[in-house]
Amino acid sequence: MTSTIETILSHRSIRKFTDQAIDASQLESIVQAGLAASSSSMLQVVSIIRVTDKEKRQRLAHLAGDQPYVASAAEFLVFCMDYQRHFTINPQVNPDFTELTLIGAVDCGIMAQNCLLAAESLGLGGVYIGGLRSSAQQVDELLNLPQHSAVLFGLCLGHPDQAPQLKPRLPAKVIVHENQYQPLNLDDINEYDKTMQAYYASRSSNQKQSSWSQEVTSKLAGECRPHIKGYLNGKGLAKR
Repeated sequence: MTSTIETILSHRSIRKFTDQAIDASQLESIVQAGLAASSSSMLQVVSIIRVTDKEKRQRLAHLAGDQPYVASAAEFLVFCMDYQRHFTINPQVNPDFTELTLIGAVDCGIMAQNCLLAAESLGLGGVYIGGLRSSAQQVDELLNLPQHSAVLFGLCLGHPDQAPQLKPRLPAKVIVHENQYQPLNLDDINEYDKTMQAYYASRSSNQKQSSWSQEVTSKLAGECRPHIKGYLNGKGLAKR
C-alpha cells in the first residue's frame, strides 16, 4: 500500500483545531494541488475564496448553522462554481444550461478533494461545510459573488486537535456494480446498520442510538434546501 492510499484511507473529518497557523508554503502546496485537479473540457470553472477577515469568518460560521470551527480553523476556503470569468471573456457564453451547473459542481468537488488530500498528507486536517448552502444568498452577498457564479461549500483546514474514530463506509459490494445496475441486497444494508449502530454507540462524542438507514431516511424524507433552485436561477445558472 502506498503512502497516498494510506492517507486516503485514514481520512476523518476534523472539527477541532489548534491555534497553530498553516505555513504559507503549505497553503501554496494545497492550492497548487487543487489547481492540478481534472477539469471537464478544461473549462476550469472554480473560484476559491480564502476568507481571512475575522468578522466575515464569524458571520459565515453563523450562516453555516453556527458551526464554530468555521471561525476557529487556521484557514477557511469557500469553493464556488464560476462562469463569470468565461462570460467576461466573451458575453456569447451561455452559462445557464443545467449541464454547465453540474460541471461546475463536479469540478469544485474534484478540486476541493485534491486540496483536502494534500492537506492531510501534510499532517493537517479539515472538514467540508455544506451548511453554507443553507444561507446561500446571504453567503453570496457577504462574499460579493458576481452573476454566473455561486457558492457551493466551504473547507476548514488546520492542525488537528482531536483524533476521531474512522467512520465505517458502505461495503464495496453495495457501491460497485458490474456491467449493469444490480438490485440492492437488504441483508447487506442490515449488516451495515449493525456496524453503524455499534460505531455511533462507541464513539467518543455525539453518541446516539441510530442506524445508517434511520439517519439517511431522516435526512431524505423531508425538504432539502428548496431555496437552492431559486438561488441558482437568480445567478443565471441551471435555467434550462
